[in-house]
Amino acid sequence: MAITALPPDTDADITRVTEALAMITPRWNVRILLALSGPPQRYSELAAKVSWLQSGQLHPKLTSLCHAGLVERTEHTARHVTYGRTERGEALLPVLPVIVTWAEEHLETAGRPVPAIEQIEDSLTLLTRRHAASILWVLKSRQDVGAMALARIVMPSSDWTNVYPPLRQLVADGLVDTEGNGRPYRLSAAGDGLGPVLSALSAWSAGQPLSQAAHHPVWGHPQTQPAPRSWLSSQPRPAPVSLPQTRALDTSPAWHNRDLFSHATPARPKADLFSHATPARPKASIPAGGPRR
Repeated sequence: MAITALPPDTDADITRVTEALAMITPRWNVRILLALSGPPQRYSELAAKVSWLQSGQLHPKLTSLCHAGLVERTEHTARHVTYGRTERGEALLPVLPVIVTWAEEHLETAGRPVPAIEQIEDSLTLLTRRHAASILWVLKSRQDVGAMALARIVMPSSDWTNVYPPLRQLVADGLVDTEGNGRPYRLSAAGDGLGPVLSALSAWSAGQPLSQAAHHPVWGHPQTQPAPRSWLSSQPRPAPVSLPQTRALDTSPAWHNRDLFSHATPARPKADLFSHATPARPKASIPAGGPRR
């Protein structure tokens, strides 16, 4: 069923990416996937790696990841159960360094090094805003668009003024620009720079090799897309081990089968990423003395 007034193929593409983001953005999901490196692990082994999770938090997270097809639960005996990443979960790993590359370029850092895992979580939260994917797609393909015209495309069955809350949020997040009330909206430099991220997520969500990301009809730029930069995680609060260099999208996963965390990571405030957690915003949207991480 169409959710926008865009062509069916484009609408389906946006739907897949939106669903993919809903799978991986909830708090701790990416960290759990990364902790499941190597052979399948027993629950107790995995719990030791993500020891900052409170009692009872890990099991429902694993259940949701299993339902999403990213983690596989294998019952060897009644008392011997293991968890491991599925092929689909493994295929997600090369997308993560692409997200970090964008975050390092566009997210403000408040003057301190930010671990790669936090870069990923903050970036995913920005992209999971309601109607964000649809609005970004339209602005990328049609350049400057007025609010009413944008609403007719993004939410054709709703009152057109309902487009203003998500638009204001995207402007506040630094992904969309406008010159003021009544003026058209356009992608900011940070929003336009999402091309490699959204095309990679599109390829992954469609079950295609990531080499196809550069040929995405909206976000692909085969001739101009820069190669992902090398990056390492830093070690402010519970230091993660160094992460490997980002590889080209058509190579094997850049993440090695080793633990992401050298020791327990203190939890952030308990607010869920979808509720009150405030991710870092793109640098261009932050004036001097503005919000920080």
